[in-house]
Amino acid sequence: MVTLKIHHQTIYRYNQSVNLGPHRLMLRPRESLDLRLISIDVTAAPDAAVTWTQDVFGNAVAIANFGAAAEGLCIDSFVEIELNAAAWPVFEIAATAIFFPFLYSDDEWADLGALTIQQYPDPSGRLRDWARAFVRGDRTDTLSLLKDLSAGVSAWINYQSRDEEGTQSPTETLDRGWGSCRDFAVLFVEAARSLGFGARIVSGYRYNPEGSSGEGSTHAWAEVYVPGAGWITFDPTNRGVGGLNLIPVAVARNIRQAMPIAGSFIGSADSFLGMSVQVLVTSEAAPRMGNRPEKQREFACMGAQSAPNE
Repeated sequence: MVTLKIHHQTIYRYNQSVNLGPHRLMLRPRESLDLRLISIDVTAAPDAAVTWTQDVFGNAVAIANFGAAAEGLCIDSFVEIELNAAAWPVFEIAATAIFFPFLYSDDEWADLGALTIQQYPDPSGRLRDWARAFVRGDRTDTLSLLKDLSAGVSAWINYQSRDEEGTQSPTETLDRGWGSCRDFAVLFVEAARSLGFGARIVSGYRYNPEGSSGEGSTHAWAEVYVPGAGWITFDPTNRGVGGLNLIPVAVARNIRQAMPIAGSFIGSADSFLGMSVQVLVTSEAAPRMGNRPEKQREFACMGAQSAPNE
């Protein structure tokens, strides 16, 4: 078990005063058998009224409403969790699902619903054919198939960080041969769905215990539902299976439903100058959130004050 502290900061900058619309924040980690939330502190500059709700997937969603115009927006999230994911998980797959292909029960099929349906067009069947190439025969070990499919994504696609918003379609990723972690996750999920699996996107954070102190990042990966074992985590970017060092925040049918922050502003189209995101994850002993560590103070909110009254 490891205790982690996460500081996630997003800053938007404008060249003039704008009115900020409601912003939808998905920053609260999903509690589970492997993850316990100790505390969370979400703040904004300028000040916002923050209310919490849940979406259709059970993700915690904060809605921030702003009362003043501003020339910038800074959203800070400070989270402390306990993570207890196994390094080498064992999956107790039901006897009926050990080999692929298998059939979900009527209840499972009904409940998985749209999570079994591809979300991107594949008119020529290219993605389906690519995924079928990992099937070894009439009776293929289910877990081995999914592991091969996940490893196949990173074998076929070169990782390339991408700052701009949006996600490539699976066929675009196959055509280009490169993509970011969210492109890897979408390709894997859509390929699994093309084979008949129920699968979902996961967004959150990845902790790198072997990296520099405090290194962390936002990340996207996938989960596939297998009877008996339940939702199995696959990280195609890093060829990982299981939730070790992964901190889920949101699960979704489509990756656009799991954006950490989404919102709008009222102002001229050229008002937006840009945004920056920084994530700090540390397992070091640190003071409580009210007394934040020095490393976290390195990127305190600046330049996001309310506009002066005219």
